Amino acid sequence: MGDIVMLITVFVLACFVGVELISKVPPTLHTPLMSGSNAISGITIVGSLISAGIGEMTISTILGVIAVAFAMINVVGGYLVTDRMLKMFKRK
Repeated sequence: MGDIVMLITVFVLACFVGVELISKVPPTLHTPLMSGSNAISGITIVGSLISAGIGEMTISTILGVIAVAFAMINVVGGYLVTDRMLKMFKRK
């Protein structure tokens, strides 16, 4: 019971810090921040691969496969946004 309370507390504090951080970022820095945070989704891929690769067909394997798919969408999207942003700074 104590672990669940601690995990929920950490989750709520992370949500609060995230909302405060995003609300204070000026619009010109929003795209670089979002592309960087999408690249951090690589951490999610590692965790979901560990969860999906247990070897037994359990609910954790199914959720791990779904997490891999969504994390890959986020990483590819972050890469495309970063690539588009960097093209805006190239001299013509």
